[in-house]
Amino acid sequence: MPMPLPEGYRKAKRLFRLAEKFELPVLTLVDTPGAFPGLEAEHRGIALTIAESLSTLASLESPVLNVVIGEGGSGGALALGLADVILMQQNSIYAVISPEGAAAILTRDASRGQDLLPAMKLRAQDLLELGVIDGIVPEPPGGAHRDPDAAARLLLESILFHFSRLTDVKTKKLLRKRLDRYRSIGRFERGITRNLRNLVGRIRNVAGRKA
Repeated sequence: MPMPLPEGYRKAKRLFRLAEKFELPVLTLVDTPGAFPGLEAEHRGIALTIAESLSTLASLESPVLNVVIGEGGSGGALALGLADVILMQQNSIYAVISPEGAAAILTRDASRGQDLLPAMKLRAQDLLELGVIDGIVPEPPGGAHRDPDAAARLLLESILFHFSRLTDVKTKKLLRKRLDRYRSIGRFERGITRNLRNLVGRIRNVAGRKA
């Protein structure tokens, strides 16, 4: 699976704007473990290009449909995944970090990645239940690799169905719904931030009384 370099995201950004100019919908197919992590990618501004791609998609005046067709990993996938509708093939996975990477951070042992799988909610069904994605594209028995033609037909049916609905939405409403969608994800973090602020305030008050 390819790991995009900064120039790949810059090319995608140009195509997003081209689609917007000609009033065409945008379809992104994601299958990557993440953006390329090498030094050359850092030198050429990988973090900036991912941020620019997200910003472009957030404000794009064209319908955007994203499908995870294999692995969607980290910022490399998220940079192409800010969409009005997000779909996943039945056996695909989507996460901000690999199980091995999460295990290396949390347990200092990358070999314990399997232990974290239940908590990470990588599967399409898990993410649908969490409201992160909008639908699951079925695959032929045994997986898409067993019958690529049938898998492609099922994918095409889902894409056409969702685009037929998106293209009927007015641009202003489309943008508002897109922004509302992503502002509502992770609301609990704002609650955590508020609790932390309250805690810091109480600590300061105690410190001030002791002083």
